[in-house]
Amino acid sequence: MKNNYALLPLIFMLGATAPVFTQTTPTKEIPRDTSYTPYSSWLHVRAAYPEARIVEPQLPEGVLEARDVVYTTLPETPFGKRDLHADVFRPERPGKYPTLVLVHGGGWVTGNKSMQIPLAQQIAAKGYVTIAVEYQLADEAMYPAAVHNIKAAIRWARANAEIFSIDPDHIAISGCSAGGQLAALVGMTNGVEKFEGDQGNAGYSSAVQAVIDIDGVVDFLAPASLLIKRTPNTYDLKWFGGSYLEKPETWMDASPIFWANENSVPVLFLNSGYPRFHAGQDEMLAMMKRWNIYTEVHTVDVQVHPFWLFHPWFEPTVAYMTEYLEKVFAD
Repeated sequence: MKNNYALLPLIFMLGATAPVFTQTTPTKEIPRDTSYTPYSSWLHVRAAYPEARIVEPQLPEGVLEARDVVYTTLPETPFGKRDLHADVFRPERPGKYPTLVLVHGGGWVTGNKSMQIPLAQQIAAKGYVTIAVEYQLADEAMYPAAVHNIKAAIRWARANAEIFSIDPDHIAISGCSAGGQLAALVGMTNGVEKFEGDQGNAGYSSAVQAVIDIDGVVDFLAPASLLIKRTPNTYDLKWFGGSYLEKPETWMDASPIFWANENSVPVLFLNSGYPRFHAGQDEMLAMMKRWNIYTEVHTVDVQVHPFWLFHPWFEPTVAYMTEYLEKVFAD
């Protein structure tokens, strides 16, 4: 089905409120790091993997979309009022569908939600509502702003469940690279008040029922992460506003493994062939096994960190994600 902007009034007329459509113009330009794109990534992998082809967005038949929907407006930032947006995809058939929130990567400094659209479109075609979310990057707002943003997006999804055909009892979160770390942190901190923020729909829960972490670190203090050679411009230093020696509490606070507990939700780890992106994963898996929490681990064994952006690895990624969601949402 083609772009359905003409259908938006019909889609939202049953309960949408004016803020869904209101767009705020920041009073000062927000800094944008555009260095991470599918094309820039392809330039890095094409020599070793000539078969790699960039996945292009393609809206499947039977899927509706709503692009750049405002999920919250931040009233006071250094750039004035600030809208945060989401792209929503859902099956055209009436009903309530389990939902997946997708978080893009880019080292917490670059990237944007459009990079999750191919995944969101194809997973929606399998019978899910999918929501690719924008969040504040490090040049705009450092940790934990992104966590507050994403939890606000989940509350917004529940507040608008009827409009978007969302089953509010079955919401999962996925993320790629830095987005995987964020997805795991959001999932492991279900119900932890300090991570909620105050960005709207406070009467709704931000809890998720499952996590998909695609090549995202879960322990910044693990040797595979902590011992990486860094410069002042290294992305995690920019996001945290300092090194581990300068801000040890922050580095630990942002590590999902330290929030895992016997009540944590199931997790799928989907890995590339680069071990450093899996820092802390084995330890977290052992913890989850001890607590009898369902986990899966799959590896796309190529030296391509953003493998989900390219054929021939895109299709297996969609398959791993949807098969996992079918299992954890089987009820």
